[in-house]
Amino acid sequence: MTRFDDLGPNSGLVEELYQRYLRNPASVDEHWRAYFSGATPPTGDGAAPVPPAPPAEAAPAATPAPAAPTSAPAPARPGPMVLDGDEPEPLRGAAARTVENMEASLGVPTATSVRVVPAKLLEVNRQILNNQLARTGSGKVSFTHLIAYAVLRALADFPALNSAYATEDGKPVVVRHQHVNLGLAVDVQRRDGTHSLLVPNVKEAETLDFAAFWRAYEELIVKVRSGKISPDDFAGTTSSITNPGMIGTVHSVPRLMPGQGFIVGVGSIGYPAEFEGADPAALAQLAVSPAFARGKSQNFANINTIANCTGGW
Repeated sequence: MTRFDDLGPNSGLVEELYQRYLRNPASVDEHWRAYFSGATPPTGDGAAPVPPAPPAEAAPAATPAPAAPTSAPAPARPGPMVLDGDEPEPLRGAAARTVENMEASLGVPTATSVRVVPAKLLEVNRQILNNQLARTGSGKVSFTHLIAYAVLRALADFPALNSAYATEDGKPVVVRHQHVNLGLAVDVQRRDGTHSLLVPNVKEAETLDFAAFWRAYEELIVKVRSGKISPDDFAGTTSSITNPGMIGTVHSVPRLMPGQGFIVGVGSIGYPAEFEGADPAALAQLAVSPAFARGKSQNFANINTIANCTGGW
């Protein structure tokens, strides 16, 4: 698409029109036909003058090709800033892999959108649902269960959001995943008190109803907490949900991993900070309800996907 690179963010649209023009010139507007044919756009009377061909020029005499300049060696990357008494410690294991993944995420072109969503209805209905479940001894439903399932329902209307960006033979391609393997970021505390983040996924999550999704979700959590998680539980993640709101985070910009279509980060649920100390009666009178911020990083695998992002969730 180098032909239209100088058109900036519009180059993708123009390239699409150009491909249509090559297949059938009549499928595009006459102004675009004139543009793609190299002619001046048509005037008000519909005539499209074609510029005369430039006169032929004599080929210049061959001259010896200049010697290629010797490239200077790449400057060495600066090492870590080490102060007196500091001792750099190499990253190993999961920490080193996390760094590799985060560096790999920099190669994925992304767009991030952040929305604040009222949570009053979500909060009330969750309480009603859990009251019923408590009476039957059937477990408990979390906000993450409900939000993750809402994302799956939204994907039924916007399936292109599950598409991933990749390269093939050095060229950008879009990978349209046939199923949603929904990754769930789980915070795991080790025996030494340190934390790590694991992201297993629910396979073909879009095929499950809420009860089946809840069971699959809980089974993954049990596997993670008991250390029985397997490589298959991590393989093939197409999209992810992360909930840093559980530790009080209001707004985050989650990193999108290669091969995934999107990652949704859910913020903490509560009243806006300026109303945290207000009297409940005053909050009710002002109709101020709890809310949560939702940040979504989406790849640029499909221009139509980005156009639909704002209306998706």
